[in-house]
Amino acid sequence: MAYSTLTIEEGVARLTLNRPEVHNAFDDSLIAELNAHLDQLHTLAESGDVRAVVLGSEGKSFSAGADLNWMKRMVDYDLDDNVADSRKLAALMHGLDTLPCPTVCRVQGAAFGGAVGLAACCDVVIASGKAKFCLSEVKIGLSPAVISPYVQRALGERQMRRYALTAEVMDAEIALALGLVHLVVEHDKLDDEVDAMLATLLAGSPQAQRATKALMASVAQAPDSDATREHTCQVIAKLRVSQEGQEGLSSFFEKRRPAWADSNNTPHASERRS
Repeated sequence: MAYSTLTIEEGVARLTLNRPEVHNAFDDSLIAELNAHLDQLHTLAESGDVRAVVLGSEGKSFSAGADLNWMKRMVDYDLDDNVADSRKLAALMHGLDTLPCPTVCRVQGAAFGGAVGLAACCDVVIASGKAKFCLSEVKIGLSPAVISPYVQRALGERQMRRYALTAEVMDAEIALALGLVHLVVEHDKLDDEVDAMLATLLAGSPQAQRATKALMASVAQAPDSDATREHTCQVIAKLRVSQEGQEGLSSFFEKRRPAWADSNNTPHASERRS
């Protein structure tokens, strides 16, 4: 039985958690599925066949985090088993974070535990006003360890300390103010706003977006170093002389749409669900 779906239409991939009966909670099977999907998406994004990815879920909740039955099984795991298990979740977060194309997270409801990590790994997070976020791990004697690099990057160390230690629930507006969420919208406008963001993203150069996303990750490691400064010069120089770079500059001066924009025809939510 599949716990997730991956659909690709006109360059847009939609990766959807599909366990609404348990609030899209993670277990080892779902994590394995998502890792397999992400491996495929890395290949397709590198080749330009996938231009953007939307991460979402079915039902009222985005994801409740770890599945309770999975957690019961983990009680009997020894240390080595737990490390191996955690590495699979770490691979999921890293795979999502490093996808070489823009990613949009669609959050319609509660996102608890590891689900906060999924949101933090995406480039743009659009949340319904009904969304709630919680780093709930300490309440059951655990820690948001695997997701901490990504969530702390989004929240900053100071706010991360508060919400990781208290397990307080953040409503959508608080998550917006703290930087975890980029846009909060009315619940029934969520899909429209995701489509609008996709249209904005698809107007950009695929090659430039891949290069820019990789550049941001590199700059974050050593923002003020000679190596980083030289790397930034190499990136912009290579883009300027590339085919897409030349096309982008030519289209700008000729006051026309670039070739990559003419090929985009992203379906709206209503068209996808008809």
